[in-house]
Amino acid sequence: MKSTRIPSRRSHQRGVTLIVCLVFLLLLTLIGVSSMQNANLQEKMAGSVKLRNESFQMAESALRQGENTVAPSAYTIAVCSSLARCAPPAEANTIVAAGTNATSGVTWVAGDGGGFYGIQFIGTTIDPMVLASGAPVTDSGTSYLLYRITAVGTRGTSTTVLESVYAKK
Repeated sequence: MKSTRIPSRRSHQRGVTLIVCLVFLLLLTLIGVSSMQNANLQEKMAGSVKLRNESFQMAESALRQGENTVAPSAYTIAVCSSLARCAPPAEANTIVAAGTNATSGVTWVAGDGGGFYGIQFIGTTIDPMVLASGAPVTDSGTSYLLYRITAVGTRGTSTTVLESVYAKK
C-alpha cells in the first residue's frame, strides 16, 4: 500500500481568522457600550419626568388648598397696597419656606402635600366673565371679590408654579 501525503495548509495561514474575530468582537463591544449609554439616558429622562409630575401634583394640591382657604364667606384679606404688590409674586420660582415676602407682601403657607401657596386680594369686579371674554362691562348689581392664588411645588430639580384667579360673591 502506497501512502499519499496530504499537503498541510497550516503553513499558508497568516492569522486572518483571528483578525476577523477581533473585528467582530470590537463591533459587538461598540454596540454594547452604545446600548448602555442609551439605557442610562432613558433612565435619566424617566427620572426627570417623574420629578416634574410630582412637583406638578404638589403645586396642584397646594392650589386647591389655597382655593379652599378663600372659599368661605368669612375669609378676608387686605387688598394689594401697590401695583408691585398686586403683580404675580416674582419669588414663586425660588420659594423654599413658609413666611411673608417683604417685596410682594405675599404670605406663603405650607400645604399639606408639601407645596406652598400664597393668596393676594387683587380687587373687585362686577362681572368676572368680562375678564376672560373681553366683552363690554354690564352692571349686574353683584360684585365679585378677586383673589390670585399662586401655588409652588418643588421636587428635586423640578419646580412647578400654578396660578388661579378665584372670584367670590
